[in-house]
Amino acid sequence: MTNDSKIRPQPGIEDIALYVGGESKIAGSTKNKVIKLSSNENPFGASEKAIEAYKAIAGEIAVYPSSDHADLRAAIGDVHGVDPDRVICGNGSDEVITFLCQVYAGVGDEVLYPEHGFSMYRNCAQAAGATPVVAPETDRTVDVDKLLAACTERTKLIFIANPNNPTGTMISGAEVQRLAEGKPDHAILVLDGAYAEYVEDTAYDAGLSLIEARDDVVMTRTFSKIYGLGGLRVGWGYGPKHIVDNLNRVRGPFNVSAAGLAAAEVAVRDVAYTAQCKAANTKWRGWLTEQLRKLGIAVDDSHGNFVLARFADADQMEAMDAALKADGIIARKVAGYGFPEGLRITVGDEIACRQVVAAIRRELEGEG
Repeated sequence: MTNDSKIRPQPGIEDIALYVGGESKIAGSTKNKVIKLSSNENPFGASEKAIEAYKAIAGEIAVYPSSDHADLRAAIGDVHGVDPDRVICGNGSDEVITFLCQVYAGVGDEVLYPEHGFSMYRNCAQAAGATPVVAPETDRTVDVDKLLAACTERTKLIFIANPNNPTGTMISGAEVQRLAEGKPDHAILVLDGAYAEYVEDTAYDAGLSLIEARDDVVMTRTFSKIYGLGGLRVGWGYGPKHIVDNLNRVRGPFNVSAAGLAAAEVAVRDVAYTAQCKAANTKWRGWLTEQLRKLGIAVDDSHGNFVLARFADADQMEAMDAALKADGIIARKVAGYGFPEGLRITVGDEIACRQVVAAIRRELEGEG
């Protein structure tokens, strides 16, 4: 079939760059086990309780899942102190982002996000026919003044991830509030909290207090990171009821599987396991950051479950990536996010972190 067909998609669709996930295999590797540090997954996996809940649902897979997600929403409400009636569940938080663009942005509208923001902001905006607009960052960190300067009468959605991926940087609650107060009244501020559970700052609330005080701020969250349920694709959003009600109007009735609902409900309530994973991540994130800096590699303080290692140039990055793969380790190249010299490295367990540093050290010593 030729490309001169008269059958055309909606405006913006053909401009979408297909999402490329983190690699999971190393071609030609002779290693018995590959250490995958390319997708920010929990190295400890899901909690045993969540795994048992997943297994227990096996006998019910012929039955449609709940369409209102009431039990999961109630669990989220109990653990996070939010109103379950204002929670929406999705097939990953990506789907909630898609709903927001579908409902609130279209042809002639603009969707604003920072220059190193998650690629799905652009993709979902284009899928809705809206125009993606990028605001510069400062020192790889969201710059509120530059976001506000980029706002226009056409701005309908403003996305920021806090902490951000792939940089790991974040802005304070006061800065988030300044953004909410300074943006146009007709724009919705969306706070992507995919890595919220890893933040150590006790003053951080992922934007909950702001959401409760306003009618134009929404938060998205995921079960794919600290909860270890990436393969089940479950996420959620929280915001004003008038927004959540509209998102539910375009949500498919059975958008989250029975297995996903069952495992996520148990996972969110297993707060002891979540705390254990957070503590391990904090310890080894700090260690990995310190060791990489000792080797002369630029690394910003990260508040997620990964670090962004910035090498001298793209050639050195390629050499380090090859060295890691030779040792059976897969990191994530992030040239598409504006860092041709960077590798995003998920914080693994102790063995993985030590192996990463050893492989990079050997390569650096070989270069010398």
